[in-house]
Amino acid sequence: MSRPRAPRGHRPKTLAEVASFLGAAPPPGQPGPGDGPVVTGLHHDSRRVGPGDLWLALPGAGRHGAGFAPAALARGAVAAVSDRPCPGLTTLLVSDPRARAGPLADWLYDHPSAELDVIGVTGTNGKTSTTHLLHAGAAAAAAGALGAGGRPAGLLSGVVTRGPGVDRPAVLTTAEAADLQRDLAVFRDAGVATAALEVSSHALALHRVDGTRFRAAVFTNLAADHLDLHRDMDGYFEAKARLFEPGRCALAVVSVDDRWGHRLARRVADDGRVPLVTTSARGQPADWTATRVEATATGTRFRLRGPTADRAVHLRLLGAHQADNALSALAALAATGADLDAAVLGVERLALVPGRMEVVDAGQPFLALVDFAHNAHGVERALAHLRTLTAGRLHVVVGQRGGRDPGKPGPLGAAVGRLADVVVVTDEGAHDQDPALLRALVAAGARSGGRAVVREVPDRADAFAAAVAGARPGDVVVVLGRGAGREMTTGTRTDGFDDRVALRAALVAARGPVLRPASAASATARRRPAAPRPGSGPPP
Repeated sequence: MSRPRAPRGHRPKTLAEVASFLGAAPPPGQPGPGDGPVVTGLHHDSRRVGPGDLWLALPGAGRHGAGFAPAALARGAVAAVSDRPCPGLTTLLVSDPRARAGPLADWLYDHPSAELDVIGVTGTNGKTSTTHLLHAGAAAAAAGALGAGGRPAGLLSGVVTRGPGVDRPAVLTTAEAADLQRDLAVFRDAGVATAALEVSSHALALHRVDGTRFRAAVFTNLAADHLDLHRDMDGYFEAKARLFEPGRCALAVVSVDDRWGHRLARRVADDGRVPLVTTSARGQPADWTATRVEATATGTRFRLRGPTADRAVHLRLLGAHQADNALSALAALAATGADLDAAVLGVERLALVPGRMEVVDAGQPFLALVDFAHNAHGVERALAHLRTLTAGRLHVVVGQRGGRDPGKPGPLGAAVGRLADVVVVTDEGAHDQDPALLRALVAAGARSGGRAVVREVPDRADAFAAAVAGARPGDVVVVLGRGAGREMTTGTRTDGFDDRVALRAALVAARGPVLRPASAASATARRRPAAPRPGSGPPP
């Protein structure tokens, strides 16, 4: 496993200084804080440790990191930080190493987020798209204000980490604390001005963003998801609300289009210590609004209104929900002082958010897409838009990843069953659960949701082939659930699987001489949109 790029702009710390910062017992034989081994970096993955690094041995769900101490030692770790001794390594003992990781990494790398405008995005749906829109707008605003040589922007999303000298796929929605602070330090050293950061509820609950200073924090929405970790919606909300606490966040940008956004906005306003900006794309009173939203086969248009704007915005991204996401991004950028006209141009130029309403075109005479929608709320938003583009039948491939809250598969299937004509239920990576049971739960939900034809095809590639084989001109085929994910795990086995690649392969295999090559956009543009089926409108 290759080591990520290391920051160079911070002062190395001695191991004795690290112990003093942590309040841990000093390493044996160290004469003072200024002497002894020098620590230059911090890692939680023993495979990425190098000479001069401190290693975080964290407790895990299955086993403790301390079991990997020999690997960290062999790769040159100076010492370990853990809640238990690590064989062969000097160990700085702390009671909760995960909670200490963020502040430690922030201090070790000389507080990188203090020198960046970090804008965090949290919520259930729309986080990734909003983060990419923020990045596009920030980059354009910097270039517009300072010319082509302006300070660059950084992106840390659930899909990719990207900035000067950094471009790699994301492993987690929000990186572990040591990785996050290292990336922010690399951005700082490269002169980045603004970093857009996707913040999951797991990251907030598990302390991954502790130590990060947010110039602004954005809330998109809240819907049932991740209740395996948070137990109930109130617990889920409280995890999200941590991002907007005084001392962590300097500005709150909150969509008030659902009751959770209203609740968060009231809390922030009542506290009074964090300035509040509200947004709405659903007709609620707010500081910034998106009106006259029009979603077509080629993009999304809306009217942006706010304290400093009243103008049209034309997105290349598909789906009415992208107006919500762009609104949040532009409001945050405007509130943090960006040039709004340049930021609008940036979001208008963004052609793709990987795995989010991503068109897969192999010359077929129908529209085929991959989308990350993986809960009932997200599915309703995605399929409501696709119904308006469907002159024929809407074919949906859907599954349920294992290791999620047990109440999720039924409502997910029901949402698909209400809006689709044909549902193909397949495996999505069962992890340690029974894949047949997961399929059965989703299929039962789909059958309860409407009159859709429902079938089960366990193998995911075979399911794509089945959906494509049944599609005709004027139809739409969409694969839901994994988006831009590149791996799928069942039991102890993890295989590479990219829905976009696999769907393209199915389309190519099905293509014959009777299919006239046509781009997906032109194919849909030639159709007269059908009226949505009952219940296919936007969620309340």
